[in-house]
Amino acid sequence: MAAPVFETCHVACCANRTPHVLSWSRRGLIAFGSCSSVALYDPQEVKIAALLNKHTDRVNAVQWVHREDCGPETHLVSGGSDNSVIVWKEHDGKFAAAAVCSGHSGPVCAVDAVPLRSGQLLLASASSDSTVKLWTFSDGAAECLQTISFGSSFMMDVSLALLPDSEVPVLACGGDDSKVILYVQLNGQFQKVLTLQGHEDWVRSVEWAAKDGELLLASCSQDCMIRVWKLVVKCAPQADALAEEGAIRMKEDVFEVKGNVYAVTLETVLAGHENWVYGIHWQPPVNKGGSMKQPLSLLSASMDKTMILWGPEEASGVWVEKVRVGEVGGNTLGFLGCQISPDGSKILAHAFHGALHLWYRDKEDQEWSPGVVVSGHFSAVQDLSWDPEGEFLLSVGSDQTTRLFTPWRRKDFSQVTWHEISRPQIHGYDMQCLATVGRFQFVSGADEKVLRVFRAPRNFVENFANIGGTSLEKLLASTDAASLPEGASTPALGLSNKAVFQGDLATHNTQEKEGDFNSASAQYKESYFHPLSLTVFIRLTLVTSVKLLSCHGILLKRVSCCPQASKAEHASILLWSTSSWKQLQALPCHSLTVTQMAFSPDGRLLLAVSRDRTWSLWKRGNTDGSEPRFSLYTHSTKDSAVHTRIIWSCDWSPDNKYFVTSSRDKKVIMWGHRGSVECVGEKSSADVLPCSSVLDVGDSATAVTVCPFLLSDQSYLLAVGLESGQIVLYKWRPVEDLSSGSDWSKCAETDASQSHTLVVKRLRWRPRSGQAGQRDEDKRPSESGHHAWVQLASAGADHAVKIFNINTLTL
Repeated sequence: MAAPVFETCHVACCANRTPHVLSWSRRGLIAFGSCSSVALYDPQEVKIAALLNKHTDRVNAVQWVHREDCGPETHLVSGGSDNSVIVWKEHDGKFAAAAVCSGHSGPVCAVDAVPLRSGQLLLASASSDSTVKLWTFSDGAAECLQTISFGSSFMMDVSLALLPDSEVPVLACGGDDSKVILYVQLNGQFQKVLTLQGHEDWVRSVEWAAKDGELLLASCSQDCMIRVWKLVVKCAPQADALAEEGAIRMKEDVFEVKGNVYAVTLETVLAGHENWVYGIHWQPPVNKGGSMKQPLSLLSASMDKTMILWGPEEASGVWVEKVRVGEVGGNTLGFLGCQISPDGSKILAHAFHGALHLWYRDKEDQEWSPGVVVSGHFSAVQDLSWDPEGEFLLSVGSDQTTRLFTPWRRKDFSQVTWHEISRPQIHGYDMQCLATVGRFQFVSGADEKVLRVFRAPRNFVENFANIGGTSLEKLLASTDAASLPEGASTPALGLSNKAVFQGDLATHNTQEKEGDFNSASAQYKESYFHPLSLTVFIRLTLVTSVKLLSCHGILLKRVSCCPQASKAEHASILLWSTSSWKQLQALPCHSLTVTQMAFSPDGRLLLAVSRDRTWSLWKRGNTDGSEPRFSLYTHSTKDSAVHTRIIWSCDWSPDNKYFVTSSRDKKVIMWGHRGSVECVGEKSSADVLPCSSVLDVGDSATAVTVCPFLLSDQSYLLAVGLESGQIVLYKWRPVEDLSSGSDWSKCAETDASQSHTLVVKRLRWRPRSGQAGQRDEDKRPSESGHHAWVQLASAGADHAVKIFNINTLTL
């Protein structure tokens, strides 16, 4: 079998902002919805094992179908804002969509399923269309069994189980009427049998658990309370009449099914959370000696940023709080859902902003500690950039954050895993663009119409070396490392981070010892920097804010001040000095938004593409070491333009001989001095013409990038990102006869599981060959003298950052 061209190295993503979007399986995989995908996450390997793409809108609910024998699950159910429920089935170790259940007229917010003895699956789905639908699934086909309407009420969650000593399904629904409603299947239809009252606000989650011939139902609510109900089989209907007079007994609600009388009583009320309780989850049953044992352990997650593990005391049987974990401080919101691992040793919650929070129990001291999990943006990723050495990746997104991803080389693990180790910028505006300036400095732009310059402190570099396994001496030998501050601190009444240098540390330590509180700064302490030495994974320290570059009246779309403009005077390119951070020039040419810019590898030329369907090329004039001055070298016009729609993206070939443009008109074109081996800019400006045939990629080409290394046959490797989310690789070789179209050849494309589900916003090749984080021997060229592996990073509107390993020897 031929080796694959595309290998998914890393996927950075997070959970959607819905309560029931997380489920933990006995297979060891955690399924969660991320944008319109279902991600299968392996907590042992700390990486996304697979992405299931079929939904066309946000995934709101995910649930594994747990088997009665506690074996590995073979089915997964998901519901989304595309009004559909999808059943995923395992085949040859991979999950694929087996059936799509369509019928709801609103987003599906909760799903559940139980296997029946007949081999069928019984599914329940709740939707914002005020209905709950029951489905049956078998042999790859799903059928709607019944629709239960609730009028003006909404059901927030549903849970299915089988009645004790019976094969009769029972359905629990919790909704915005503060009630828990029970339905039982009689004569093929679900009929309402009981309404459980007690909650004083919306019921957010319900879940059944079976123990010793009884059913336990947990429900949680926005009234901050958790209620546990017990459903048992009554021996005889006359039991009430025989009860002793005056005995104190819990109130019972009873119903009869096929001659059996069932009673529901309130087992306990759990009060401990200080805010809305969104999620509850029973520890899964375990198979001991061939029999099923249900641990009485219930996990709850709340908006108060805590998770609580509840259970009855052995002596009294009274339910108490056994473990409480969570977050302290900060300005983030709390947890939306929670899960317990099958063995009960790990607990997991997902937060309002999508982050996963994992705690594990130590085997020796039984203490709970936080663990490492995957993370990513919770909104569209707009831009990304590698550092010049290719050792880490920065990304910015509409979630108003900048994130840094790097490989982590752990001592006890042979496999290198990628992680978000820092969030250098958390903004108040949606982020739009990003560029690295040297190894330890970057510039970002947001909707506030200001460019911000950030520099990493020395303490960050030291800890980065510890975590990434990189030589600290090598990192500090970089030209821009000499003037790095020691760290960063936040002033008491300030918003920007302030650099802390070695002298500041000495002064601060002296003041602390002397106890000088006479100054205002001493009375109102800032969050001061203290150096830390980290050898394990943890989010790193603050970066320092260096400069604010104002671009008033211009909405930034690319880091070189690309504006969202409708007038020519607002579509200028602003050129800044990275040494003095002063504006050097305004380069007017385009009449509409400049969508992307790229400097040539030798720095002599600046290329820009625009919404006005044209490109412009600017040439550096002076070479005497003074501040550069650029002048217009050449540009395309609307009359002579090959592209007929907005030009989305552009890039340069590594040898400066060609540049490429991609457009909404589905065209990709290489430009240069046709028939010449000279670099662009070394001949007459009129000689910059199309050097390739027009490549039709079949969809709007929203991103394009040229690999910085030539292939073994001296052809150029290009990656093209499409509006559909797919990424396609093409080889291009210059030919004399462009009409033949033989200069382009398609190499590979991402499959359905590898592709983004929404627009590809940005593509970036790693500036060095090999795989980041691997040993030096893995980075060397192959025996043929060419680089076997290169890496490609992609940013998508589906909230995902992906890194692919490309095997060039298979092209």
